Amino acid sequence: MIKTRFAPSPTGYLHIGGARTALFSWLYARRHGGPFVLRIEDTDLERSTPAAVNAILEGMSWLGLDYDEGPFYQTQRFDRYREVLQQLLREGKAYYCYCTREELDALREEQRRRKEKPRYDGRHRDYQGPPRTGVEPVVRFKNPTGGQVVVEDLIHGDIVFQNAELDDLIIARADGTPTYNFCVVVDDMDMGITHVIRGDDHINNTPRQINILKALNASVPKYGHVPMILGPDGQKLSKRHGAASVMEYRDLGYLPEAVLNYLVRLGWSHGDQEIFSLDEMSELFDLEGCNKAPSAINPSKLIWLNKHYLKTLDPAHVARHLSWHIGQLGIDPCQGAPLTAVVKAFAERSDTLKEMAEAAKFLYQEFEHYDLKAASKNLVGTAESPLLRLHEALTALPEWRAEPIHEAVKKVAEESGLPLGKVAQPLRVAVSGTAVSPPIDATLELLGRAKTLARIERALCFIRDAATGKH
Repeated sequence: MIKTRFAPSPTGYLHIGGARTALFSWLYARRHGGPFVLRIEDTDLERSTPAAVNAILEGMSWLGLDYDEGPFYQTQRFDRYREVLQQLLREGKAYYCYCTREELDALREEQRRRKEKPRYDGRHRDYQGPPRTGVEPVVRFKNPTGGQVVVEDLIHGDIVFQNAELDDLIIARADGTPTYNFCVVVDDMDMGITHVIRGDDHINNTPRQINILKALNASVPKYGHVPMILGPDGQKLSKRHGAASVMEYRDLGYLPEAVLNYLVRLGWSHGDQEIFSLDEMSELFDLEGCNKAPSAINPSKLIWLNKHYLKTLDPAHVARHLSWHIGQLGIDPCQGAPLTAVVKAFAERSDTLKEMAEAAKFLYQEFEHYDLKAASKNLVGTAESPLLRLHEALTALPEWRAEPIHEAVKKVAEESGLPLGKVAQPLRVAVSGTAVSPPIDATLELLGRAKTLARIERALCFIRDAATGKH
């Protein structure tokens, strides 16, 4: 049975690279019918925070990446790490190192002077003497000195490391707390992880972890190291490139489906296909399709995908995400047009949910001012008569639906001897404050009769005040 895991360190938000790793691990487990584990690697007690843990859980939840086991927290497993540590010490596979910081600094300085790679020289590897007074020892793993470690990477192919190049890794600090590489090994062993999919910044950790696993007579997982994500300029991804965290994409108005589709294409392909539902990803994802080279983000691709999903997903589903953005504007979405209807009306003309919420704001609350350019062109003296007729015709409508609204506007235009646009556009500016909205009949249906009539009256007052110089 295949079993994967996502194991972030909670030192900040769930960044886009971590989210892609989570997605790839999740998809691999789902495709092969195995469990997916969430593990929080919080042994860095100084930098790990509850807020960062919540940010990871929130990001996973928003993306819809559900986990079958966990979340497990490394800080709750210290007793287990100590137990395995003692086992390695007992079996002579680890040892206490009594080097002081000053001694290690002097060693490194001497190695640099000789133009050697700075590394621990194993001076306490076979130390049999008494504990050094005044020195709290660290515990080091006794790495094999000969032979090689072959990482059979599922993305890059075989990567060979010489054991002679790997020094004896610290697996417990002087205060007794276990280190990252050691905790990872114990966790992967105990949790039965069969496949580790992670960023290629971990490649150099892998041979060390394999050697510890072998020392524990544990099964070695298969590894797949995913190349990093770069900015559009080809440089390492950073905040200056825009959104760095998953929840920032939520805040900017992207749907999780668009972000997932965007992420899966950052480093993986299936023919020329660009659009994948989550079910399709789960069915098709494989590590053979992953790129060996880094991938660069492409903001315009994400916008394109988001527009696609705004238009094609179930409007009720999109509306649930839109509700959050409407709420961010201080609007109660219950006090106005149904959000599902808003999605249907605005999807074609919106790139993001944030943009959609801003555009639909006039349906729920009064706007303070008319757009200056739109008002100066449309709310003028010649518009007063058609707007009066519209007010009268719309007041008389027996039912408030798009079709009869359209017929009423069309009839006023014919009776006024004007093209439809010359009537509809002043009406649009009157009710929305701007020159842009969905088709006028749909706009008015969403706005409702009372608000429509009140805003026509407001526009008539504006026109009359302009004529008497009150603006």
